[in-house]
Amino acid sequence: MAAHAAVPPPAPETGLLAEDRIAVATQWQLMWWRFRKHRLAAGGTIVLIAFYLLSLFADFFAYADPQESEAQRSLMAPQEIHWFDGGSFSPHVYALTGTRDPLTFKRVYVPDPAKKIPITFFGHGEPYELFGFIPCDRHLIGVSGAKAGESLFLLGTDMQGRDLWSRLMYATRTSMTIGLVSVALSLILGVVLGGISGYFGGWIDTVIQRIIEILRSIPTIPLWMGLAAALPPDWDVVKVYFAITIIISLIGWTELARVVRGRFISLKQEDFVMAAELLGCSKARIIFRHMVPSFISHIIAATTLAIPAIIISETSLSFLGLGLRPPAISWGVLLQDAQNIQALVISPWLLYPSVAVIVAVLAFNFMGDGIRDAADPYL
Repeated sequence: MAAHAAVPPPAPETGLLAEDRIAVATQWQLMWWRFRKHRLAAGGTIVLIAFYLLSLFADFFAYADPQESEAQRSLMAPQEIHWFDGGSFSPHVYALTGTRDPLTFKRVYVPDPAKKIPITFFGHGEPYELFGFIPCDRHLIGVSGAKAGESLFLLGTDMQGRDLWSRLMYATRTSMTIGLVSVALSLILGVVLGGISGYFGGWIDTVIQRIIEILRSIPTIPLWMGLAAALPPDWDVVKVYFAITIIISLIGWTELARVVRGRFISLKQEDFVMAAELLGCSKARIIFRHMVPSFISHIIAATTLAIPAIIISETSLSFLGLGLRPPAISWGVLLQDAQNIQALVISPWLLYPSVAVIVAVLAFNFMGDGIRDAADPYL
């Protein structure tokens, strides 16, 4: 029997080659492919998504009323969660028994291993309104047979005996959203005024640039102090929140305006801008329909890098007592208790909000670097 020659199998359908895919890809597809290869940027984006989920569902993740105080529970240390009991998975904490320290005569709490409080997940607890209008009482963490706010202290308590974990959840909502709102206002001012300055030039450019120089020459701390002192002391939390947001926005738009102005000066001599002018397009259409989209990726990168600066500004203002004030809850407000060195030595868990600030700022910087690298047309 004659041997038959081996016939190679047909080559699988591979579709477009990599070069062809790149040739037909849009700018946003190229940015996404580059961004995915940036491991730190991808990790930072995941961390930020987690932060904003915490902000959106802060009521669900907090198991106690953040304003409920109890003087006898002042500066309680974080509780340890015991995950197993007798070899089986049974998360619980030990009940705390109050005693008097014979040396300092201060009231201290000692865990009692004989009294175990089971921890439940997705159980019932303090009532709240999800998204501000949906009545709900389920929380991620709760306890069985007791009130969570009186028996569970994952991160300890502050000087007024308020649960630090629950307050940190609400503070995350405030500090993360104030960054978005401030950057949104700064973005509008920076793009509009910077675009007008760069496109029209002349006396309009001179006036806008002098305003920017005056704002950038004012010392930041005295300016914040003056603006904070101008706020009426009887304003409620919401009014102070929006006032601080507007103050930070009015200071933070100048750098973006300078960048946009420089881009507009270089772009207004391009062929596509001159063609739009010859076709009779309005000035507003040329600016917002043709010129701004040509470097929208740079604006996105600048925005993501500006948000951590806004967060640090709010935290610094509130820490110094010039920003949000109690009963508002933000990272800076929580860190006000950490100003006392003696309190820090006794209760170092008061610095836990600073960890959230550091992680959020690093995540924003990593994501901003990834977007900036992905948007670079020369890569």
